Amino acid sequence: MKHSRYSVVIIGSGIAGLYAALKISDMLKLPEGILLITKSTLENCNSYYAQGGIVGVLKENTDDDVEKHVSDTLKAGAGLSEEDIVRFISEKSDEIIKDLDKCGVEFDKNERGEYMLTLEAAHSVKRILHSGGDATGKGIEVALLKKVLEDPNIEIYENSMATELMINNESCCQGVIVFNKETRSLEAVHSPAVVLATGGMGQLYKYTTNPDVATGDGVALAYSAGAEIRDIEFVQFHPTTLVNKNSDERFLISEAVRGEGAKLVFEDGTRFMSKYDCREELAPRDIVTRAIFKEMEDNNLDNVYLDATRIGVEKLQKRFPTISKNCKNIGIDISKDYIPVAPAAHYSMGGVMTSIEGKTTISGLYAIGEAASTGLHGANRLASNSLLECVVCAYELANYLTFVNLSVPNLVDKAIFDEIQKFEEPCELFEGDLVELKQKLKDLMWKNVGIFRDEESLKFALSEIEKIKAQFPIQHRYESIEEYEFRNMLINAQLIAKAALERKESRGGHYRLDYVDKSARGKHSEIVKFEKEYSC
Repeated sequence: MKHSRYSVVIIGSGIAGLYAALKISDMLKLPEGILLITKSTLENCNSYYAQGGIVGVLKENTDDDVEKHVSDTLKAGAGLSEEDIVRFISEKSDEIIKDLDKCGVEFDKNERGEYMLTLEAAHSVKRILHSGGDATGKGIEVALLKKVLEDPNIEIYENSMATELMINNESCCQGVIVFNKETRSLEAVHSPAVVLATGGMGQLYKYTTNPDVATGDGVALAYSAGAEIRDIEFVQFHPTTLVNKNSDERFLISEAVRGEGAKLVFEDGTRFMSKYDCREELAPRDIVTRAIFKEMEDNNLDNVYLDATRIGVEKLQKRFPTISKNCKNIGIDISKDYIPVAPAAHYSMGGVMTSIEGKTTISGLYAIGEAASTGLHGANRLASNSLLECVVCAYELANYLTFVNLSVPNLVDKAIFDEIQKFEEPCELFEGDLVELKQKLKDLMWKNVGIFRDEESLKFALSEIEKIKAQFPIQHRYESIEEYEFRNMLINAQLIAKAALERKESRGGHYRLDYVDKSARGKHSEIVKFEKEYSC
């Protein structure tokens, strides 16, 4: 097996990973450089598809302030957001937005050069910045990627997947095992700082806005290494995704469309959101999602509709060019036609438990972005807070690492040596139908661990996951990235279902039909694993 050494290893090429790499390179003189690992191409990540925007509590916006943003976030978080974390991230937003601007991000501005701010659901004032109308994630990703590619301190592995963390005798992370898709070879990458920036896990569900790489690899890696996982049962289902009857793929119809005045309706134009919340279409995502899903179930519908015709042709084309184009591709003119929409898995509020700097419960292991649970989102994420969290926490991580010894150890201790040796041994080859098993898991999660849950559905899901695991060995080594991904999907599916079964209440994105009320005092769920269950 090949061995290599880096001062910092970052796993993931979304906004969190790219910004962390740039800031670490700016702030530190590293003896052995930075390695950025991505299991696909650099731009294939959740960040690239983020439409809604990024929150900015800007000093020049006299209608807004930190306290308003904190209040909005805490309300959406349903009692589980950590107020000190929320306030810290909000206070940093002005500085971070200005820094992204300097990095080359082309935020939408008016003719006077001022940032154009918009309103989204559950925000009390206009504070959302966009790039390219409805392509904010892409705008930020492209700008950061350009700078990363120009940075001589950052080396990049594409089509390479982190498969296991290397934990020493003192329970410290000292590197990662990497599988190269093209050569099918393994490499032991030794490093005193490993950063998980692996994004979400929407691919656990039949319907999702996430790209095919979103399999929750960081959470599965951290859990298998013994890190604490928090609030993993809280999955956010976006209420409005484009329904294409010829495909299970779901394209996001941004919250911002409703922020500009679009209304949810049935095919005959009748509205229904007033039955569920006084804020109607601008209620928090969990409320809107459940309302749509209930109407679909009660009326035996495949979808409801979003009426954006009242916004006007010119504004629709300027603000939502990506949405307009994708709808047009399936024959929908959003200035004239209703948009068929339904909920889909979108975001994971829980993840690897971290501090604001990304520190996990394992020394030397860090997590940022959607893979992390910082305490910002609580039980339900406020729209457009996620991109802000990515960049603030990436910056704080870089700042924290300036105080850390990032020398790569010359000697490998016995625990890591033994772990590496296991990868030299042959493992059982999987000869089943991986596509069929993956679809079975996705269907299972959608139907039983989805928008509505209860004890019967959750226990059934856990039982079926065990049956799938009996067909697919959980082990150290496989012959393809897809097999490693499916191992991680099984681990994450089990974590979500178990945590959902234990949480006997309804809160935020977690809704139990058999426990519809919210308990008086919100508590975080915490899961720790110390032993490994790999068969070889």
